[in-house]
Amino acid sequence: MAIGRVTQRMMTEGSLANLQRSLGRMAALQEQLSTGRVINRPSDNPTGTTAAMRIRTSVADQAQYVRNARDGLGWLGQVDSTLDSVTGAVRRARDLALQGANTGAMGQQARDALAIEVEGVRDQLLGQANARYLERPIFGGVTSGGQAYDATGNWVGVAGAVNRRVADDVVVQVDVDGRTVFGDGATSVFAELDALATALRSGDSAGITASIDVLRARENTVVGARAAAGTRYQRIELSAQAADDTKTSLSNHLSTIENADLAETTVHLKLQEVAYQAALGATSRVLQPSLLDFLR
Repeated sequence: MAIGRVTQRMMTEGSLANLQRSLGRMAALQEQLSTGRVINRPSDNPTGTTAAMRIRTSVADQAQYVRNARDGLGWLGQVDSTLDSVTGAVRRARDLALQGANTGAMGQQARDALAIEVEGVRDQLLGQANARYLERPIFGGVTSGGQAYDATGNWVGVAGAVNRRVADDVVVQVDVDGRTVFGDGATSVFAELDALATALRSGDSAGITASIDVLRARENTVVGARAAAGTRYQRIELSAQAADDTKTSLSNHLSTIENADLAETTVHLKLQEVAYQAALGATSRVLQPSLLDFLR
């Protein structure tokens, strides 16, 4: 049986290498405790680094979806409140037409007063048709201008939908084309109210009666547009909640990959300190004494 020769130099080099490895482990644990992270550079954990990078990208995407959703809710909230006011204004105009149609109990002077109020309703609706959110008209499509309608009741927006992406494959329109609510030009609600005011001033009973039906249809149109906007509002709310939940879940997963367990790391550091002290003691015993040691 052959016995390998162990030299003092081999023992010295081996002991020093073991001490260096022990010191390296202590340095790594100290760094983890100082930074609170187990991955401080890609070489610490290449697989974990790749996973963390992918998760960070997903977290950023979800955060952007949440911001988009909040912006979309702002748009649709403005649309909803405006259409609520529009519904009330159109309903008021129809009530005025019904009063004007009662020719037996109302004279021309009273109808003239109704016409003035109808014109006031028209001005009110024109202001609502130009309602804005963040300085952009909510009924003007993708226009960069500040108005959706001019004073004559013509739509001056630019056709196109204002959309917001609220999930990977979910894009929701957050505005409403003003033409689907107020009409445009000769077929607009403004022209309808002009016709009603003219009929009231001229005592045109047939014209007033026709306006009642027209305004009833317009009211139904506004209510329908509001319902559609409400459906989109609810859809964005659900998407925002889902994106927020996903972001929280991904952040927790990222934490488990990157962050250090402080209690566990502290225990490991203490064990490493004990091991290092033991290694120092063992090394001092096996290293060859120097000439000076013999002379003491």
